[in-house]
Amino acid sequence: MIKPENISFIIPVYNRPEEIRELLESMHAMEGPKSFEIVIVEDGSDISCEPIIQAFKEELQIKYLSKPNSGPGNSRNYGMKRAKGNYFIILDSDCILPKHYLITVIDELNSDFVHCFGGPDAAHESFSRIQKAIDFSMTSFITTGGIRGSERSKRSFQPRSFNMGLSKEAFEMSGGFGVIHPGEDPDLVLRLEKAGYTTQLISKAYVYHKRRISWSKFYHQVYKFGMVRAILNRWHPKSKRLTYWFPTVFILGLVVAIAAFFMGYQLLLTLYGLYFLLVLLFSWNKTGNIYIGVLSMVAVFIQFVGYGTGFLRSNM
Repeated sequence: MIKPENISFIIPVYNRPEEIRELLESMHAMEGPKSFEIVIVEDGSDISCEPIIQAFKEELQIKYLSKPNSGPGNSRNYGMKRAKGNYFIILDSDCILPKHYLITVIDELNSDFVHCFGGPDAAHESFSRIQKAIDFSMTSFITTGGIRGSERSKRSFQPRSFNMGLSKEAFEMSGGFGVIHPGEDPDLVLRLEKAGYTTQLISKAYVYHKRRISWSKFYHQVYKFGMVRAILNRWHPKSKRLTYWFPTVFILGLVVAIAAFFMGYQLLLTLYGLYFLLVLLFSWNKTGNIYIGVLSMVAVFIQFVGYGTGFLRSNM
C-alpha cells in the first residue's frame, strides 16, 4: 500500500529559483497529507534557490542538496540515492501541480501498481500564448499522434522525466538515468522494459509544464530530440518505429511540394495547406483563441522541421 510518506519528489534545478517557488506553492496547495518528501538538487547553479526553500520548510518536508553541475539525469540519480521514500516522482522545476495530483497517483498505484509511470503535460491558464501553442504542438493527436498522453497509448507509454514515477526497486536495478541528454528518460524506460518491468500512463496525473521558451529555443530543443531518437534506435533496435521518420518525410515532402507548385502542380502543396488549416482549427477549438491557433501552426512547423532535420542528420 503506497502512502504519501512513501513518496519522494525528486526535482533537479539549475538557476531557476522562481520556478521552484511556483512548484512548491502548488505542492503546498495539493490535497491530502503533506507527509511526502521533496528532494531538491541544486545542480551547480549560480543563482541558488535555497532562500526560496527556507520559506517553505515549516509547511513541507524538503531536503535541499547542492552539488557541482553534472546535468539533469545525474542530478536525479543523486537525489534518488539520498531520498528516504521507496517510490520516486521526478519533476522538472518548470512544472506546476494540480491540487489532485498526488492523490490521483497514489490511488492509481494502489489499484494497479507499476514500477514506472508517466503523466501528460497540460497548459495552465496563466501560460503565454506561445507556451500554449507549443503545448498544443507537443501534445495534440494531429501532431504527435497523442503519444505524450493518450488513453490509446496507455500501456505503450514512454514516461518523460518532467513527470515520471519510478520505484526504488526499479531505480536500483537499472542504475537510474544514463549519460545521454536529452533522451535519458526514454533510454531508462527502454532498459526497464528489457528487464521485464512495465510502464503505464496515468492520464489524470497531468502537470502544467511551463516551458520558458522562445521559437529559437524550441527549434534547438526538438532538433536535439530528433538527433537523440536516432541514437536510441541504434542503442535499442527493437524500439524503432516507422513513425519516427514522419517529421523527416514531412519536410522533404514540403520541399517537393514547393518545387512542384512552381512547375504547375498544386495538389501536394494544397494538402499541406489543408493540414495546417486543421492545426489552426483544432488549436482554436481547444484554446478558444484564434491567435493561439495561428501560433500553433508556427509551432508545428518548427517542431517538424527541427525534429526531422535532427533525426535525418543523426542517421546519416
